[in-house]
Amino acid sequence: MRGLWPIFKREVFAHFVTPLAWVAMTAFLLIQGLHFFLIVQHFAGQLDLSADAGPVQTYFGQTMMLYLPLLFVCPVLTMRLFAEERRSGTIEPLLTAPIETAGVVLGKYLAVVLIYAAMWLPTLLYMLLLSRYGEVDWHVVASGYLAVLAIGAGYLAIGTMTSALAKSQLAAALTSAMAIIGLFMIGVGEFIFPEGIGRDIAGHVSAWAQMNDFSRGIIDSRRLVFDATVVVLPLFITVRAVDAWRLE
Repeated sequence: MRGLWPIFKREVFAHFVTPLAWVAMTAFLLIQGLHFFLIVQHFAGQLDLSADAGPVQTYFGQTMMLYLPLLFVCPVLTMRLFAEERRSGTIEPLLTAPIETAGVVLGKYLAVVLIYAAMWLPTLLYMLLLSRYGEVDWHVVASGYLAVLAIGAGYLAIGTMTSALAKSQLAAALTSAMAIIGLFMIGVGEFIFPEGIGRDIAGHVSAWAQMNDFSRGIIDSRRLVFDATVVVLPLFITVRAVDAWRLE
């Protein structure tokens, strides 16, 4: 796919030289560090831990502090992808270059996915620290990170789409944040709606339910299919939107 690799390298470099990206990464790691500290402090005085309520399971699926960064970091990472190109006027040379639209979109998207994964990488130290003082189920750790990456990939795809549709970074960030929070709140409906189709749908799209399952090592392929849908559909819309710019 022509253009994917050059665009990917360009976007990765651009993120690492952008002060806002470093601020977002620092804030994210501070929140996750506090999150881990509070969990360890909570379990420090407990001798008997159930299989579903250890520190690893709690870290990945049972506190709101895991989700708050996802709801706001993903819009920050994606807001400049296309909105800034349109504002600065650099989108015209990009669109007239002999590269495929899908290559441009995927190159930008995969770059923010890499940045997102890099933000989570230091949290592996928390798991290594736990393994020094107790037994850690690395299968559970792997499934927990899989869920974090799968959910985050969907949120980043939504952010990529809103950046292509918006005319400013602020509008892109606000729109993607509202869309992500809206999707998350639909999932919360599984705890609110009475039994029926509404509750079933909410439970299927619930990020909270997915993290709870994966944090216990339960990998549900239906949830991964939903995550893939949340990635593919916004990226398809993004490609169509960028194609429309080329026709203007």
